[in-house]
Amino acid sequence: MGTAANQGLGLAHYWAQGDAVSHAAAYVLLAMSILSWFYILSKTWSSWRIRRSASALERFWQAPSLPDAIAGLRGADREHVYTPLAAQSVEAANLKPQTGSLNANTDPGELITRTLRQEINRVSARLESGLTLLASVGATAPFVGLFGTVWGIYHALIAVSATGTVQIDKVAGPVGEALIMTALGLVVAIPAVLAYNAFVRVNRITLAELDAFAHDLHAYLTTGARVGQRA
Repeated sequence: MGTAANQGLGLAHYWAQGDAVSHAAAYVLLAMSILSWFYILSKTWSSWRIRRSASALERFWQAPSLPDAIAGLRGADREHVYTPLAAQSVEAANLKPQTGSLNANTDPGELITRTLRQEINRVSARLESGLTLLASVGATAPFVGLFGTVWGIYHALIAVSATGTVQIDKVAGPVGEALIMTALGLVVAIPAVLAYNAFVRVNRITLAELDAFAHDLHAYLTTGARVGQRA
């Protein structure tokens, strides 16, 4: 009899016995899981392509001319992270401001610096997209699961007390089923937290390389030499 009763316990039995609140908590966890895995997979693919194209930065300076360097970088930079920085800065260096505009009174070096800063901010915002969601899922999913567990235990205890007799085997099953929600919350949260930490590290490396590339571009466009090549 005990074995047959235990076979009836589990996620399906908990779902059948649950109410609208416990079902809503489960749906919230499902939505969190789908969204977080969408961003995990998409940003993993994007990060891999970005890191693969990072080696093209050194080949950029081996090209015979700036147009050739930008064309070569564009072919390797599938995610368009580094190419806009070079293209926009060269365009800013060759820009002839209209008379009477604010740019007309701006030093060309400052105009290049502004363009580089804008492009770095654009790339930084793009790299950080989705990280807030992953951090939020990692922080809140365990509590959503815990809420489902508390709600399930509450209703399980009410159902047991309604029978008039409290026995450990009658309590252990419903309580164990309710704890499934806590486990589901952790299953949703752990991949999101690990992915968030991994993406933050990749973004830090990418932005450091982008910042160094911007310094080299600024030095080349204003003095004709890279930072590392100046005496």
